[in-house]
Amino acid sequence: MKRYGLKIHLNAKGAMILVSLFFLAAIIKLCYVVISPSVDGIDLALFASNRNTTKEVIYAERGSIYDSLGNPLAKNANSYKIIAFLSPSRTVDMASPNHIVDKEKTATSLCNILASDEEKKKSCTEALTSYFSQDLYQAELGAWGKVSEEEKRAIEALELPGIEFLTLAKKRQYINSSWASYILGYARADEDGNIKGEMGIEGYYDDILRGKDGFVEYQKDAYGYKMANTPENRSDAVSGSDIYLTIVSDVQNVLENAIATFAKDNKMDWAIFSVMDAETGNIIGSASSPSFNPNNLNGLDNYLNPLVGYQYEPGSTMKTFNWMAAMENGIYDGKKTFRSGSFTLQDKTVVRDFNVYGWGDIDYDTGYAYSSNVGAANLALQLGVDKLTDYYNLCGFGSKTGISLPGEAEGEIDFFYESELANAGFGQGVMVTPIQMLQALSSIANDGIMIQPQIVSKIVDSSGNVTFEAKRTEVARVASADTALKMRELMHKVIYDGLDYNQEYIPDKISLIGKTGTAEIASESGGYLKGVNDYVRSFAGMFPYENPKYIIYFATKRSTNSNISPLVKQTVDDLANVLGLVGDHTDVDASKIIDVAQYINKLTNDAVLDIKNKKLNAIVIGSGKYVVDQYPLYQTKVIDTGKIFLKTNDDNIIMPDVIGFSTNEIIRFCNFIGLKYKLNGYGVVKEVNISKGTKLDVNKDVLEITLE
Repeated sequence: MKRYGLKIHLNAKGAMILVSLFFLAAIIKLCYVVISPSVDGIDLALFASNRNTTKEVIYAERGSIYDSLGNPLAKNANSYKIIAFLSPSRTVDMASPNHIVDKEKTATSLCNILASDEEKKKSCTEALTSYFSQDLYQAELGAWGKVSEEEKRAIEALELPGIEFLTLAKKRQYINSSWASYILGYARADEDGNIKGEMGIEGYYDDILRGKDGFVEYQKDAYGYKMANTPENRSDAVSGSDIYLTIVSDVQNVLENAIATFAKDNKMDWAIFSVMDAETGNIIGSASSPSFNPNNLNGLDNYLNPLVGYQYEPGSTMKTFNWMAAMENGIYDGKKTFRSGSFTLQDKTVVRDFNVYGWGDIDYDTGYAYSSNVGAANLALQLGVDKLTDYYNLCGFGSKTGISLPGEAEGEIDFFYESELANAGFGQGVMVTPIQMLQALSSIANDGIMIQPQIVSKIVDSSGNVTFEAKRTEVARVASADTALKMRELMHKVIYDGLDYNQEYIPDKISLIGKTGTAEIASESGGYLKGVNDYVRSFAGMFPYENPKYIIYFATKRSTNSNISPLVKQTVDDLANVLGLVGDHTDVDASKIIDVAQYINKLTNDAVLDIKNKKLNAIVIGSGKYVVDQYPLYQTKVIDTGKIFLKTNDDNIIMPDVIGFSTNEIIRFCNFIGLKYKLNGYGVVKEVNISKGTKLDVNKDVLEITLE
């Protein structure tokens, strides 16, 4: 028994020794693992950092900005990396796969968009098929995997399973460069790479345009890939809403052309030309000079939007509302006469007409037509400070209009002394903005009811729901229908029966009524500047006279050209044309009006054939196989023989034959491809400085266009 017991004791001891040796080995191994940078060829630090839960931001797509017809004005031009998911473990339901199932078809479909010719398409297909054959959870596609915003949209339209995108760089693209730049504003990437709006519509609606970022949380393995058969916590991003402006591109083109022509041979501080729909209050166009290019901020020296941020003494255009105040307060008699020329106030201040000798004894109707300062001062003094102040305030002067643009100024209506009251009667000593002037003029076109100006027509969220739609907003009744009618008659008298030089404003194609203004500019040291060009010259009007549909306002500060009538006359004629108030636009056979088809993602040859069959003209940009952008957009109405611009998936842009293009067509072409241009004259394209067939560099080239 003792020997047996001894044996048992020895065996237990041996077992204990073996267990101890095992634990010692484990401890040594653990120590080795702790102090060693790698084990069995695996970088443990990398393994530890990778094999954990990771959270990635899914960035929301910023909404686009469109004109009233849905033509893009500002959109994303981001760059992306294609991510191809290869592992079947990603798919739960084969009826809706989340990985690449048909590798050859996927490669071919992608390369039809990524490659611009058959040779490149072949090499692309071979490369992508090789990438798709790897035994990986996901793969990147090398040089073929970096795509533009347009290519991304085209690929997304194919709905290929297993293909997703990673944003490489965020960028905002402004299709028409400096066109309506102060209305659109700009957005740019901050230090974190997020796009943020900082001016104009981009700034005012930044939160709505930006959308809401999402995220995805998942377990990843030692190689940084998502581990198969592990849960995923995902909250998808919500794209920003799209904003549709009230801007009508054809109208904006006319105004941009007019301002550019005016600025070409003149030195000036600034100029602005705006048009408002009289019935709705929609701002359908507003151009200014100087301007800037939101794509690179070239020319951005002033952050005030001229439409809402500039405030200045308006001069004689303010007489309109002085005359209305007199009518509404029952003191106006248009046939009553007064001595024109000059008169002296109690404080010895002399009020003078611009014609210091005057026109003798004239009545107040004629005084308005002749823009008599003496007549305006007489009415203001009869009204008194309180009544004139109250009426100017009622017309919206001294208050913001509330238009959806940042930086709106209030202006200033503040006068007390007799001389200040007299000056206020003819628009000196008070401060207004262009948008206030447009709003106040709307009361004359609408039988005394003032309409609030609007710049946004609707907002559409990422699900296609209209979250805002503009409606006509009546601010107040500021005059009776009789007063509004009388003012329209007086404004007609200004142009057609007033001073001889005012008849230079008479357009050839439409009836125009209005009032001119020439205001002195206050000096910082007191008094007014005395230079030959130290004036704000303006024109406030509407057309057609019989039933005013559109209100216009032009103003320029310190222009070396004192005669603005040719500019206003030509612009009104051009506006009447594009707005369908004269000529062929009013007599077009309904059968000749065509809805533009959807050509994006279609074969270029098929798109061109369809356009020709519809008696339209296709202008193809690039030699790519697929269409990635078009103008006009889907369902836009055009007249047969019109031009449809097609951009293909090819970066090489060759100059087409543009001789004979209308002004609007050549502007559309340049804006569509992002080409800078300079216009000379009016009419159709007679000559350009870049020959047909020349390869264009839109970042450097400037197209100089001669019109006749």
